[in-house]
Amino acid sequence: MLDDVAGAVGNLPRAHPVRVAIDGPPAAGKTTLADELASVLQARGREVIRATIEDFLYPEAQRYRRGEYSAVGCYFETHDYDALKRVLLDPLGPGGDRRFRRAVYDRATDTPLHPPVTTAGADAVLIFDGVFLLRPELVDRWELRVFVSTGFDKTVDRALIRERAARSAADIERRWRERYIPSQQFYFATVRPEDRADIVVRNDRPARPVWETRSPTA
Repeated sequence: MLDDVAGAVGNLPRAHPVRVAIDGPPAAGKTTLADELASVLQARGREVIRATIEDFLYPEAQRYRRGEYSAVGCYFETHDYDALKRVLLDPLGPGGDRRFRRAVYDRATDTPLHPPVTTAGADAVLIFDGVFLLRPELVDRWELRVFVSTGFDKTVDRALIRERAARSAADIERRWRERYIPSQQFYFATVRPEDRADIVVRNDRPARPVWETRSPTA
């Protein structure tokens, strides 16, 4: 699968850096896929810019102004899409100067970040993972759109394993059932992200993912 996705990236025109979205629900496997894809591309000699939506969050007070478990807040008030486009996606896109920053926010300290500006090579690849990446504000900023699909109950099971050192099981369960899953259900109903994806990865069994292409791009 990684070879196929890397091949799809390699077949894209290179007039400017290629921007790849790895979308999907929380705990679907997006970060793992993005990290592994980045490694494959680097082994093939491509310059890779690795970034994540987690570094483009609004401050905590804004994210949680409706409460930590609000699905509405999760979808509408969590991510700073204007900053994401301004400092990363648009500079790497058509007509951009390729001078970018890969982050604007540090979640650990709840403070803004101002990393130095970096210049990407024209042949670079941005591998960007996160939730809600195919919503209308962002969908036209990607040259390749990958959606990682996993049953919602499986994401809860994975979250209970992944986050048990930081949160109680009750808090994890509530956060997924009240905030993350309803916000994803809204996203699926209003945006239909799988229909916008070039590649859909079915990741219920990570050792044996199943994938399908949805567009000539892939």
